[in-house]
Amino acid sequence: MNAEIEKLRRIIDESSNIVFFGGAGVSTESGIPDFRSANGIYNQDMGREVSPEEMISHTFYMRHTEDFYEFYKDKLIYSDAKPNACHKALAELEKQGKVRAVVTQNIDGLHQMAGSKTVFELHGSVLRNYCEKCGAFYDVNKVLEADGVPYCDKCGGRIKPDVVLYEEGLDDAVVNGAVNAIAQADTLIIGGTTLIVYPAAGFIRYFRGRHLVLINMTATQADGDAELVIREPIGKVFSQVMGWE
Repeated sequence: MNAEIEKLRRIIDESSNIVFFGGAGVSTESGIPDFRSANGIYNQDMGREVSPEEMISHTFYMRHTEDFYEFYKDKLIYSDAKPNACHKALAELEKQGKVRAVVTQNIDGLHQMAGSKTVFELHGSVLRNYCEKCGAFYDVNKVLEADGVPYCDKCGGRIKPDVVLYEEGLDDAVVNGAVNAIAQADTLIIGGTTLIVYPAAGFIRYFRGRHLVLINMTATQADGDAELVIREPIGKVFSQVMGWE
């Protein structure tokens, strides 16, 4: 075991209130592409005149709903994805009373699938969908099985994913829960995020605890403030920390 992994293990051992703050890099080892890396969604040639950012904006959803859903189903839903070692380790550490909350920018639901109970999904989830007219709930299969835009079986209203699109605000209750968890943590582990998406990235300024850990393949703006910075795939890191490899 290298020194970085050993140090992270020691930090976890002496902590009793860990919060994990994660981004797209947490799920890449589950086969879900991130957004901003060389092979990320934002750098793919979509064969369209509009950018991926525009296509997952509120304006585009409202004006070009059919095109929105074509892109959304193709690029943002990964029904076959399974939790990787990072998701599983965080769930296990929650059971042990170490991890008190996961704050995620991801919309894939893999933390809950792995067993985590306290998860603040800042950007929502593809697994939840609601009728804009009557509020009826639908799972992800309703969206995937629809021919084009999904509509409500009860009232015929249009169904919208419970995902925060560009130009939309974050849910106040989720934000408050995430901020309070971070503020009370003795250890904050940040993983798989470039920390350039706001307002979510700004939440880490509420941390006043003892240990700040960064696990990411590339540099972030918070590296200089961290006690420990690890440049390895996050699933591999947690697998080693847990003694699974």
